Amino acid sequence: MAFHKKEEFTQKEQDLAAFAKAMSHPARIAILKVLAQHNKCICGEIVDVLPLAQSTVSQHLKELKNAGLINGTIDGPRSCYCINWKAFEKFNNEFNGLFANLKIKNEKACC
Repeated sequence: MAFHKKEEFTQKEQDLAAFAKAMSHPARIAILKVLAQHNKCICGEIVDVLPLAQSTVSQHLKELKNAGLINGTIDGPRSCYCINWKAFEKFNNEFNGLFANLKIKNEKACC
């Protein structure tokens, strides 16, 4: 029986990996760009500007929401979404710290 070793990594490493996974599809990047352009919660308009079916957009929104990158609310038959800027700030700081740390270690390397 195979066991995953996810618990062998720090929570910070697991969180960064989940963030990267949520950002790893071009449709999700496009959705985030649409949300950022509107700078407010939007309902249903995302489907109108993307070349994707409603069900596909819904699945990508679900992944972004599960990762904490967007907030969503139900407004009658519609769902409204906006970017969770606090989460983006957190991950931005953590990735910048990771990259800075990797760069410092690489500067000491022989290659």
